[in-house]
Amino acid sequence: MVSQFPVSRRNVLRAGGVIGGGLALGMTSMPAAHADPPWHAKLSAEQQVGQRVIFSYPGATPSDEVFQLIRDGLVGGLIFFGENILSLAQIADVISELNAAHAQSPTSDSPLLMMTDQEGGVVRRLRGQEPILSAKQIGASADPLGEATKAGRGAGMALKSVGMNLNLAPVEDVYREEGNFDDQWGRSFSNDSTVCGRLGAAFVEAEHATGVASTAKHYPGLGWATRAENTDLGVVTLHQSAAEIRAVDEAAFTPVIAAGVELVMTAWATYPAIDPDYPAGLSKIFVEQELRGRQKFSGVTITDALEAGALEPFGDTGERSVLSAAAGMDILLCSGRDVAQGTDAVTAVTAALRSGRLNPGQFKQALRRVRGLRDSLG
Repeated sequence: MVSQFPVSRRNVLRAGGVIGGGLALGMTSMPAAHADPPWHAKLSAEQQVGQRVIFSYPGATPSDEVFQLIRDGLVGGLIFFGENILSLAQIADVISELNAAHAQSPTSDSPLLMMTDQEGGVVRRLRGQEPILSAKQIGASADPLGEATKAGRGAGMALKSVGMNLNLAPVEDVYREEGNFDDQWGRSFSNDSTVCGRLGAAFVEAEHATGVASTAKHYPGLGWATRAENTDLGVVTLHQSAAEIRAVDEAAFTPVIAAGVELVMTAWATYPAIDPDYPAGLSKIFVEQELRGRQKFSGVTITDALEAGALEPFGDTGERSVLSAAAGMDILLCSGRDVAQGTDAVTAVTAALRSGRLNPGQFKQALRRVRGLRDSLG
């Protein structure tokens, strides 16, 4: 899904115990007598922010720092890539060890989000596991709905077998031309938004039945992108009209949202017809007005990779994280296989929350959405 980019190691949180200074959300007045305090009241500001940050690490073995950050309650989850997975048994053992560290954390009553990209075809971090067919092969098959259902069920069972609980799939991009960005790897179900929506919904419903959460991506859609336009590598600007974005690209997400998809991942492309200033994942217009307003999505939003080249104009990891949170993104995906990237995100968002740059009420809403997702996977 992403490439690794250099990440600043400034403002790295220490791996040791978390110093206080907690920002007790929702504690502006005294609680009623004998009422239990809200779950987040026991967490420091850093720990609250950490619940919204996904970490990654290089190689097959997490470092001692990763385990300590988890024990300290500063990690909301982890994303796994091919370099982390030597075999199914190996990654299952690693996840078991990470969960054991989490059991010692102040947030142990809600599971970590353990995720990967198990789309199908060439994009499968659990090699040799379902879905075998790519999205395009599913769309072109004799029984597309049946194959989409099989793919969702197979992906969920594969992830669950190693202890993961969240899939960064399905792709809901509606590709426009043969061989373009999505189509070159067969990642799009179809060049027809109705087909994409129906098959994505079938995938999501089947995966949900296995107890694994699904993620529809990359909102509002990268189907217009040419073969050379890759947000991992640089700035991408897509020039279709607002009417086409809504009638074709966003329309593919509507059935998937109706099917109860738990997460939506936003794209890092810029769509000037709707927001000329910011990529979708940094855009309040896309997150609040289009996705949550027009399309009534009430689930969890998640960024694409914060190290993406498309975000080069928007500062370092910390600034990208703050801008994402301000735009309405619930989960921040630090997938550069550098632990410092995650700690940089936690540091910056905590500072922005304390300074008032981030709205505390909106922060609390996002934290509750993420907690609700995690509790549903416990």
